[in-house]
Amino acid sequence: MRRREFISLLGGAAAAWPLAARAQQQPMPTIGFLSTASAASIAPFVNGFRRGLGAAGFAEGRNLAIEYRWADNRADRLPTLVADLVARRVAVIVTGGATAAALAAKAATSTIPIVFTIGADPVKVGLVDSMSRPSGNVTGASFLANDLVAKQLQLLQALLPPASVIGVLANQDNPNAASDAGRTQAAAAALRLQIHVVNVAAERDIDVAFDDLARARAAALLVFPDTLFIDVRRRLVEIAAARRLPAIYSNRLYVADGGLMCYGSSPIDAFREAGIYAGRILRGEKPSDLPVVQAVKFELVINLKTARALGLDLPPTLLALADEVIE
Repeated sequence: MRRREFISLLGGAAAAWPLAARAQQQPMPTIGFLSTASAASIAPFVNGFRRGLGAAGFAEGRNLAIEYRWADNRADRLPTLVADLVARRVAVIVTGGATAAALAAKAATSTIPIVFTIGADPVKVGLVDSMSRPSGNVTGASFLANDLVAKQLQLLQALLPPASVIGVLANQDNPNAASDAGRTQAAAAALRLQIHVVNVAAERDIDVAFDDLARARAAALLVFPDTLFIDVRRRLVEIAAARRLPAIYSNRLYVADGGLMCYGSSPIDAFREAGIYAGRILRGEKPSDLPVVQAVKFELVINLKTARALGLDLPPTLLALADEVIE
């Protein structure tokens, strides 16, 4: 190689080194993940969120950092947790599975993009102006769990004598508790059923709640969607089995752990959509241009082993409706 060509090549490489070094030193974007739940209880949902990020071209630890904040079912902690994420200037805040977390994030910032996953109607709870044009800094995915009580009551009714009392387990601290109870009361009246709502605020209230249901002679149980109940789902399933109380839940995690049946959409799919949206926002898209994703697929899952343990003879028509029967 000629001396002049060698010097020119060396100079060009030297000029490129600082650019490469600056590229390596550029910090990765950080997502703040805020949840009312505990880390262990919604781990399958968070895995869905990570898969969504992967579909958008992001991987935690490679080109993205995630700061997790868990309220451990203490809603009063949410303002402090989200304030910390705002102070850290995260690029996006993702809220996992609870209306309270999404509302806390919206109250904390009007500039940082927010991607929610909730079971409620985001327009009714005040998160967005419309589903198609959210406006502002908020968008996300709704798995519509709170709108399914009428169908869930119908499924329970298929197992019960006429005019049965159905117990309802609600978290009194959930922003949707009152509206869910009203919706359930209206649906029960249309089906000529009675409901008995029992409110809890923490795991320590569970045993007392089941005692209350026994006094009300509840013949079955409907468990409202809530991160507290997901956290204690194994205990709920065990007590319902011990008291021989048929129960219906909002997602398949309960049925996989021995619950009788569930009817609802997949929160895992909603979390995956949230991951995709978070990735798109990191690439420059605006939340206001991303319509709220709504669940379109709903599944009925029945645990046949649990039905036998409860002494239930499930109607063939109910089994025929099931998308999956766990033997």
